[in-house]
Amino acid sequence: MTRGIDVVRRTSRRPAARPSEPRDTPPAEAIEAAAFDLFARQGFQVTTVRDIMHACGLTQGALYNHFSSKEELLATIIRSTQAALERDLAAALGGVGDDPAAQLFAVVRAYTLRHTRKRVEAVVANREWEWLDAPRRQEIRASRRRVREVVMRILERGHAAGAFRALRRDGRDDVKIVAMAILNQCTDVAYWFNAAHDGWRAEDVADLHADLALRSVGAAPAAARGRADDTLAAE
Repeated sequence: MTRGIDVVRRTSRRPAARPSEPRDTPPAEAIEAAAFDLFARQGFQVTTVRDIMHACGLTQGALYNHFSSKEELLATIIRSTQAALERDLAAALGGVGDDPAAQLFAVVRAYTLRHTRKRVEAVVANREWEWLDAPRRQEIRASRRRVREVVMRILERGHAAGAFRALRRDGRDDVKIVAMAILNQCTDVAYWFNAAHDGWRAEDVADLHADLALRSVGAAPAAARGRADDTLAAE
């Protein structure tokens, strides 16, 4: 079973539209929204162009007025999701000073907020990108690497300043592994978070994950709390 189907199904944007229904949303946006929902619920490979166009109430040929193929549609929506995530992290860093603990708290909080508030988009971007062709995979892989390097640089600065404990194994710094562990923990939120069912606020989950990240490197969470912005980057 494709991971995330049952969880994401509970947060579908809308019931599938009939082709005859009127629509105010611009066609390209409607196609992207339907693709996000279907790719999250049943996966890229299983979803057909006909499924997407039926869900957004447009004729099948309308997709090709905006996207050259289903693969181009997938690349477009993942590219936009990754770009928004990178903007979120840049904004989070811009809202705090030079203190590594405050930076780590802000970045992890922003990353987690993106994965709680934009769950469907996050599931598709993190699970379906490997279906892209090689050049597009390289593009998305580069974006994912940049995100990881934001966290790695903060960890390195924190170690150098003595704010974070050394993360060593067999005499080696494991900064990359720690950064990946922190981000993977936050990424997983998209698969289970549901405020309506669980009673958690997105902000509370983001605070908790930011606290956990600080604790994992030996920093005091309370020193960094309250310095982060809740705003997501404009889509």
